[in-house]
Amino acid sequence: MGLLEILGYISALLIGVVLGLIGGGGSILAVPVLAYLFLVNEKVATAYSLFVVGVSALVGGLKQHKKGLVDWRTAIVFGIPAIVGISLVRHFVIPALPEIIFTVADFEFTRRMVMFGLFSVLMIPAAISMLKEQKVKPEGQIVQYNYPLIIIEGILIGGITGMIGAGGGFLIIPALVLLANVEIKVAVATSLIIIAMNALSGFFLGDALTMNINWKFLLTFTSISLVGIFVGSYLGNFIDGKKLKKGFGYFVFAMAIFIFYMEFFVKR
Repeated sequence: MGLLEILGYISALLIGVVLGLIGGGGSILAVPVLAYLFLVNEKVATAYSLFVVGVSALVGGLKQHKKGLVDWRTAIVFGIPAIVGISLVRHFVIPALPEIIFTVADFEFTRRMVMFGLFSVLMIPAAISMLKEQKVKPEGQIVQYNYPLIIIEGILIGGITGMIGAGGGFLIIPALVLLANVEIKVAVATSLIIIAMNALSGFFLGDALTMNINWKFLLTFTSISLVGIFVGSYLGNFIDGKKLKKGFGYFVFAMAIFIFYMEFFVKR
């Protein structure tokens, strides 16, 4: 096992620790870890990330369900359109993308650059959402569904998740608060279930049917991340999660710049 692989598995543990400590965000690092430390291509990195994200979100969502915070009706109403969006993208769009998407002058925009470029751009609002204080809605408000907007938003978020291989919680949580009038704690918990449904559906209905999956590696990576979640949950008893979340937000912002630089300048 080489140095990069060792660092990769350590990073898998850290992804879980971050998830356990702050309740989300850590899985956004799965794509860069897979791409730069395990040197897999963009299709494999985003596919494997979906599996890691989905399993991690499922574990977190079930923990929130035990606390009575998951609104299952909202998860289903919002999750079904998202499943449609991600499944279509992973099954049909990703396999059909050519190696060279388009060319401007002598500059070739490759599939990897488009996918990772979009990923790095969307990491910025994800980082901002970690830095901002979440506004708490008063409890007891009636959940009201704006069905047309929820369907459009769900399909859109599902498609974006399919392209970048990340959960999209920073998009789902505000959508639940604004479109369904869900209280923030319930929105955070419910988003984990939606992410799990979304990511695992995209993986199994798309990638698992269109590419060869290295299950030994994928299950090893995911298992290490899950161990990290329980380690992080334990450490959360001693560490201020809010301060850590802000620090991690700055780190995600730096990672976004790093990925953009690597793809558009170094790899050119």
